[in-house]
Amino acid sequence: MSYTVKELFLTVQGEGANIGRVAVFVRFAGCNLWSGREADRETAVCRFCDTDFVGGQKYGAAGLAKAISALWPGGGRPFVVFTGGEPLLQLDDAVLRLLRGEGWIVSIETNGTQPLPAEGVQWVCVSPKAGAPLALTRADELKLVYPQPGAMPGDFAGFSAAHRWLSPMAGPDLAANTASAMAYCLAHPQWRLAIQAHKTWGVP
Repeated sequence: MSYTVKELFLTVQGEGANIGRVAVFVRFAGCNLWSGREADRETAVCRFCDTDFVGGQKYGAAGLAKAISALWPGGGRPFVVFTGGEPLLQLDDAVLRLLRGEGWIVSIETNGTQPLPAEGVQWVCVSPKAGAPLALTRADELKLVYPQPGAMPGDFAGFSAAHRWLSPMAGPDLAANTASAMAYCLAHPQWRLAIQAHKTWGVP
């Protein structure tokens, strides 16, 4: 099995329950909800993605695990976040076994449309997209971009998650979307208002 990785870097988690935590981020290339090409955006399932996940470098399982480990500065429990694109199109037991043997805590950020590997993922954040049926029914975090017609908070009342976040949709209506998300959280306190602090911090 080979993996195509768009980028791999050491940073600080900028959102969710692990905000502020030092992590190695592994951004896989490819997604099942959009090609990543602007020419295809209007026909994509997800039309608001602002992430570049096209192209990248090829790794085998051992090479990827080695590249991840090389970025960790030492100390603490090493923490890796697999994201994308859609990481579950590529992440599998082969690389997870190697990381587990080195004591890594493994987190993923996924759209939830693909099944998890058998074992080895300790933290799951699902960000559902309208028009994309979920294969996962539970996660540590549910992060919903808001407002998103066809995927509103009430649609996920039966989804099991310890943390529920509303992330205001970016773009020209960010201020209005933030106010709307805050109003929803005030009326439904099982939801929390999300912040993308890494954008304020100026880190990737």
